[in-house]
Amino acid sequence: MFHYYCLNPIASFGLDHFSKEYEASEEMGEADAILVRSAMMHDMELPGKLCTIARAGAGVNNIPLERCSEQGIVVFNTPGANANGVKELVLAGLLLASRDIIGGVNWVQSERMNEDIAKLSEKQKKQFAGRELMGKKLGIIGLGAIGVQVANSATHLGMEVLGYDPYISVEAAWNLSRSIRHITNVDDIYRECDYITIHVPLLDSTRQMINAAAISRMKDGVVVLNFARDLLVDEKDMVDALKSGKVKRYVSDFPNPITAGAKGTIVIPHLGASTLEAEENCARVAVKEVRCYLEHGNIKNSVNFPDCDLGIPACSCRITIAHRNIKNMLGQFTAVISGEDHNIENMTNKSRGNYAYSMFDLASKASPELIKKLQNIGGVLKVRVIQ
Repeated sequence: MFHYYCLNPIASFGLDHFSKEYEASEEMGEADAILVRSAMMHDMELPGKLCTIARAGAGVNNIPLERCSEQGIVVFNTPGANANGVKELVLAGLLLASRDIIGGVNWVQSERMNEDIAKLSEKQKKQFAGRELMGKKLGIIGLGAIGVQVANSATHLGMEVLGYDPYISVEAAWNLSRSIRHITNVDDIYRECDYITIHVPLLDSTRQMINAAAISRMKDGVVVLNFARDLLVDEKDMVDALKSGKVKRYVSDFPNPITAGAKGTIVIPHLGASTLEAEENCARVAVKEVRCYLEHGNIKNSVNFPDCDLGIPACSCRITIAHRNIKNMLGQFTAVISGEDHNIENMTNKSRGNYAYSMFDLASKASPELIKKLQNIGGVLKVRVIQ
C-alpha cells in the first residue's frame, strides 16, 4: 500500500486515477508521495520515507530541489498540462492590449445610471479605439508546450509569427506550424515585432532577460506580454519604458507593487492556469507520474533526476538507485549485485548534472544483504526495491 499526502487541494479528477493500492495520508510523515501546487516547502522537514514530490503545474520554485536531490527524492512537474489554459489567456492579453477594452468597460460602468448612455457612447468610444492583430508581427521567446500553442493560434488570427528558442525540442518543432519563422537571434524579434510574449523557464540565464538593454532594441510602441514568470522581466525598467512611451503596454499575470496600477500595464491576478480543465489535467498527469515511479521505478518529467524507463517490470525484482553522478558508480553496483549471486537481466543508467539514476532488473529476489551493501556505497542517495 502506498500513501500520498496533498499539501494543496488537488482536483479529485486527478486523485481518482490512483488505484486501490493508494491511500491518502493525514500525516505528511507517512507519505511515500507528496502532491503540491503552490505551497512553499523550503522550510518543511521532508519525511525519511518520502520517495517523490509531484508539482501539479510547471514551476517548482516552491520546492527545495537541491535538498530533495540529496535525499534521493524525485521531483516531478507537469509541463504542458496547463498549456491550453495559459495559451487562451495570452490570446486574451493580446486583444486587451490592442484595444482599450478595459477602459471602455470601466467607462460604461461609470455611466451606467445615465439614460443617454447609448448616445454618449458614440461620442466617447473613439478614446478607446485600438488596432487589429491581423497583419502584425508577434515574437515568441520560448517554444515549449505553451509557446508552440500560442504561435499556432496566432497564425489563425492573421499574425506573422516569429519564434525564438535555441533549445527547441524535436516534439515542439514537429508541432510548430510551417508558417512560423524560426529565429536564431532574439534581437531579430526585438527589432521586428509589434508584440513580444515570453515563455521560458526562470533560470539564472533568463532572470530579468527583458531589461533596459533589451527594451532599447525593441520597436517603439511595442507590447510585451509575460505569462511565464515575473522575474523574467526587470519590471522597474519596464515601468520606465512605459512612462517614456517606448513600450505601449505591458501585460503581466503576476501582480506586485511595481506593476499594479502603473501606467500602461494590464496586470492579471495569476489566472494563466486557473481553469477547471487545467487543474484537472495537471492533477491527472501528476498522479500518473507518481504511479509510474512508485510502481515501476520509471521517471518522466522529473526536474532534478534524468528521465529513465525500463518499461513495466517482467522480472523477479527491480532495484532503482538514485545517486550522485560520479565515476565508477555503475561498476560498483554491478560488482555488488554479482557478488551477491544475482543475475542482471536488464539495466540502464542515466545522468543529469550532479545526479544520476540506475535501474536493474534481476532474475531473483533481492536479499536484505544486497540492499544494505548498495546503500552503503558512497554517493548512493536512495535505493528502492520493486518486487
